[in-house]
Amino acid sequence: MNNQTFQTEVAQGKRFEFGTNWQQFLSTIDDDRIAQAERSLINYLGIDNLAGKTFLDIGCGSGLFSLAAMRLRAKQVHSFDFDPRSVACGLELKRRYFPNTSHWVLETGSALDTTYLEKLGQWDIVYSWGVLHHTGDMWIALGNVLPLVKEGGTLFISIYNDQGGASQRWHMVKAAYNKQLLAKWLIVSIFVPFFIARGALADLLRGKNPIRRYRGYRKNRGMSITHDWFDWLGGYPFEVAKPEQVFDFCHSRGFTLERLKTCGGGLGCNEYVFSKP
Repeated sequence: MNNQTFQTEVAQGKRFEFGTNWQQFLSTIDDDRIAQAERSLINYLGIDNLAGKTFLDIGCGSGLFSLAAMRLRAKQVHSFDFDPRSVACGLELKRRYFPNTSHWVLETGSALDTTYLEKLGQWDIVYSWGVLHHTGDMWIALGNVLPLVKEGGTLFISIYNDQGGASQRWHMVKAAYNKQLLAKWLIVSIFVPFFIARGALADLLRGKNPIRRYRGYRKNRGMSITHDWFDWLGGYPFEVAKPEQVFDFCHSRGFTLERLKTCGGGLGCNEYVFSKP
């Protein structure tokens, strides 16, 4: 898969340009966001730093977590993404923070391209947060990723929760968002105010200040709530899975579940940390 394939799929309405959204997010990245991303990795992996470990970032997006891995002293970081604009985001962060390093490599690649993946070898930590369900063939992508984990290594992934009928309806919304410009702006005009109102109402009912929802969102992995909204509305292709499906798939291939954080059966991603004995 190459850049031409990516652009063709975008033009046909089959794929959302995540990289465009991440390029806008870059202007918000500061030391606090980076620290939150570092803390997220440390907490989930159960370690103090990545010294002496190799880190593979599959679907690197903004490049924020590759940068976090570098700052946590990973021995080698390799980042790739199907969207060339996402790769450009990572290259910009490398230019800002690690301009002279040779042990952070960024390039265009796909989790569905087995020829490309075979060249990567195996890694201590394989990280793919919110990516595999956007490849267009989630289970094939997950199966391709598992061999990249070293024996004794760790797989950290997140995959959209299967909500049944609600997920099917979101699939239709996302498909429409990417098909027509008019549909895109109609969806944004409906759902962004809905997200704002729903969040405000929930906070008020709990006696909380709704403004804090936006000020504190960066504590969620260092991310931005507004950029995450557009990521959610446009994120396509779109697949989902129940936690037990992901567990069974990985467990049958020799992986042990070390940590699971679900979204409580609702909207969002379930997060998994697996080890490879």
